[in-house]
Amino acid sequence: MVRVAQFGIALGALGAVLAFMGLFPGVTGVEPTVGIGLVQIVMILAGFSLLTAGAFVFAKYTFYTRRSSNLTQQIALRLSLTGLLFGAMAGLADIFGFGSNLRTETSDIFFGPWQAFGLISGFLVASLGVIIYSLGGEPSDPNSDH
Repeated sequence: MVRVAQFGIALGALGAVLAFMGLFPGVTGVEPTVGIGLVQIVMILAGFSLLTAGAFVFAKYTFYTRRSSNLTQQIALRLSLTGLLFGAMAGLADIFGFGSNLRTETSDIFFGPWQAFGLISGFLVASLGVIIYSLGGEPSDPNSDH
């Protein structure tokens, strides 16, 4: 099970790198443009999603190897997925057409402060779900035979 936990670390590291590249595109050698675009938002969302998934894999196969998830952990997983969904909805609101800064003939899509607040809030809720998952179970005993 150690290999699966290592995979969780690798998945989380890949997510952190993708999120960093989305937040700061200049590190890749690409000339950054004014504002934030669709590709950057998608990279940030994909990065944080992989980071959260890696954290869950690591927590499951490090602390709760031979145990099924209890109700608290299942709720925490769903809380994280809901946070990621709300973060994605907030980040892509203008692109999907229900945001406040829609594209017109004279203006482009604008990533505003409310969208940033919604995106960060969604990621904080997802992180809270990972913490609840990690603390909410009964750790498995490595010396037991079950």
